[in-house]
Amino acid sequence: MRTPCAAPPLDPERFRPDFPILGRMVHEGVPLVYLDNAATSQRPRQVIEAMTDAYERHYANVHRGIHTLSAEIDELYEGAREKVRAFINAPRDASNDDNPATTQEVIFTSGATHSINLVARSWGDANVRPGDEILVTEMEHHSNLVPWYQLAQRTGAVVRHIPLTDDGLLQLDSLDRLLTKRTRLVAVSAVSNVLGTINPVREIIRRAHDAGAVVLVDAAQSAPHQPTDVQAMDCDFLAFSGHKMLGPSGVGVLYGKRDLLEAMPPFMGGGGMISEVTLEGFRPLYLPGKFEAGTPPIVPAVALSAAIDYLGAVGLEAIAAHERLLTQRTHEVLESVGGLRIIGPAPEHKAGIVSFVFASGRPSGHDVAQFLDRYGIAVRTGHHCTMPLHKRFGVSATVRASFYLYNTLAEVDKLGEALAAAKRAPFSAFLSAARSE
Repeated sequence: MRTPCAAPPLDPERFRPDFPILGRMVHEGVPLVYLDNAATSQRPRQVIEAMTDAYERHYANVHRGIHTLSAEIDELYEGAREKVRAFINAPRDASNDDNPATTQEVIFTSGATHSINLVARSWGDANVRPGDEILVTEMEHHSNLVPWYQLAQRTGAVVRHIPLTDDGLLQLDSLDRLLTKRTRLVAVSAVSNVLGTINPVREIIRRAHDAGAVVLVDAAQSAPHQPTDVQAMDCDFLAFSGHKMLGPSGVGVLYGKRDLLEAMPPFMGGGGMISEVTLEGFRPLYLPGKFEAGTPPIVPAVALSAAIDYLGAVGLEAIAAHERLLTQRTHEVLESVGGLRIIGPAPEHKAGIVSFVFASGRPSGHDVAQFLDRYGIAVRTGHHCTMPLHKRFGVSATVRASFYLYNTLAEVDKLGEALAAAKRAPFSAFLSAARSE
């Protein structure tokens, strides 16, 4: 287990020049304030250049050829897998001539959604039976709900839910009755994409394992922002996406314990995942290729490697500390505006995500987001792929501000000023904003 150390304060101004899009002006000279990082992050030049270099100098298909370009791209692609392995502290396997991968426990996918569906279709279909139970939480993203509902429909299993407190924390005492001998799998997000709640995943994993259940952690909102150690966590599966952590879209990661992955049947069939094909059938490849059918996300994986390098240079502990400052300031600013309801826990229990509504219901979240856009402020509005969560809190939509290493306290203050203006504005101002879209 790695021992965390104190992180120095992070100066976002040091890193902002690396992100070309942050210099953009919108709406005739209004500076962009990008506060939609939970949806997707921006990319530094180093990641963009890594993609360009791969396409311009090294591109070929992986694990297919023996020519120079093929050998180069193989090295870059498997080098990216090693970067991911170290990033989440997965076990390292000794390389051999037949299997160039440094770990058999890191699978490249198209994103966290693909990763979770892979587990549901492969491990789930092979291990879940009628009457078994799948335990999720009320705060899960649809990507960590719908695959389990589908699995339950296919198998006759039952999906149960860990309830929330009114301030957006998990009711952990409910585990005493929810974890039973029928529980086959627990699926939980490390950080809620709406509430920002940081969940006690290690405790949940320990208690689930005591009940004999397997645990999948959705780390889409945690891996980009805080250290992840799958060995210390002892999770069975972990999923995250590249595009939320300075990397490109189209690449994600599934980590799984080797014994589980080896026992799972391939999720997809095709080239790249086979050891032998005959007229009678096929024999799958060893891990991790067994789950990487077809041409994988080659250049996105290489760029993800560059994103991990960038995050490593900044320091995830420093990023987490910086986002805590931004979150605390956001709570203070929203409270000073007045008339706003923050959905979720106090800042000390959350990551860099703050969701809110006007308590009166007017203006609506949609109107607020359009109004903020006139100030150059990019936020997300809607149910954020968490319809059950929004129903739990009695709202149909929220406005979400979410932060990353390049956001500043001044941007938070600008958000507050724009919300104060929205609060004072007549309804006709929102109609005008809508017409200008």
